[in-house]
Amino acid sequence: MLNNKLLNQLLALTPLEEQQRRNQTFIEDLPQAAFDSKEKSSRTLTNYFFKNQDIYLSKHNRFAAYPNHKHTFFEINYVLQGQAKEVIASKMVTLNQGDLILLDIGTSHSIQALGENDLLINILFQNNNLSVDLLKELKGQHNVLVNFLLAKASSKPDYIVFSHQANPKTSQLLDEIITEYYEQAEFSELVIKSYLNILISQLIRSLSIKPSPKESAQKKLALQLLADIASDYQTISLTQLAKRYSYNRNYLSNLFKAEIGQTFSAVLTEQRLMQAHKLLTKTNLPVNTIIEQVGISNRSFFYKKYLAYYHVSPKQSRNQASAIFD
Repeated sequence: MLNNKLLNQLLALTPLEEQQRRNQTFIEDLPQAAFDSKEKSSRTLTNYFFKNQDIYLSKHNRFAAYPNHKHTFFEINYVLQGQAKEVIASKMVTLNQGDLILLDIGTSHSIQALGENDLLINILFQNNNLSVDLLKELKGQHNVLVNFLLAKASSKPDYIVFSHQANPKTSQLLDEIITEYYEQAEFSELVIKSYLNILISQLIRSLSIKPSPKESAQKKLALQLLADIASDYQTISLTQLAKRYSYNRNYLSNLFKAEIGQTFSAVLTEQRLMQAHKLLTKTNLPVNTIIEQVGISNRSFFYKKYLAYYHVSPKQSRNQASAIFD
């Protein structure tokens, strides 16, 4: 939670906010250099914000609607206090206290006028502000459920809303980011980058906790099957799962393929290959032992599938990993 001094500082009206409250109209506060001059038909914000810093944070000005715009960077809108309403692709999105929205590059949106007790914090960043280690970790979670949800999230072209109820830890992280930004203590920029990495990781983690209430019963079951594969990949089988959930095996197979887009056996093999890759690159276990540990009984099958999935042999994977750490 923010300290009272900083909270009062953010609640205090700026001269521009006083003008907007008086006139009930939007007043431009950005220089022309912040906009893409080639985009005549739309209001496009550029990387102007990152000339002297890697992550830009600001309080959204209250009392007037902010016009439709897009940007060449990622943006997080976080409701520190009160409520905020945004319009994205003609759809109204309401954010309550503690909620945040992650807006993709190129997303067009507008923000309705905020009231005096509403505080919306904007955090702007580019994808290179996320550490290489984090991106590698997210792309190689060795978990088919997380990979599926990441792909599902990234297929949404505009935004993802994260509610405070589903992500209680995010408010604490955002409060830390805001505090560091405004107090500018020693090494604050480095600390903010670290918090941002943790925040993104927490948001990704929250995607895999449970399916949305809006998901169909079939989708929920398919996601549960993915979770079962991820946790019991060594011995799991479709026959076992059909018995566990009291479904016909063929029905479960068809449902899985329809919802996930791959067959059960293909996804199970993928999970086993990812675990084998992890063991190959992080341990010195013999390849035969690894094959056995991940639940694959046919050595030739393993080598063929591993090469097709990673485009290198198991030996090459191990050698590449050794070269990195040498």
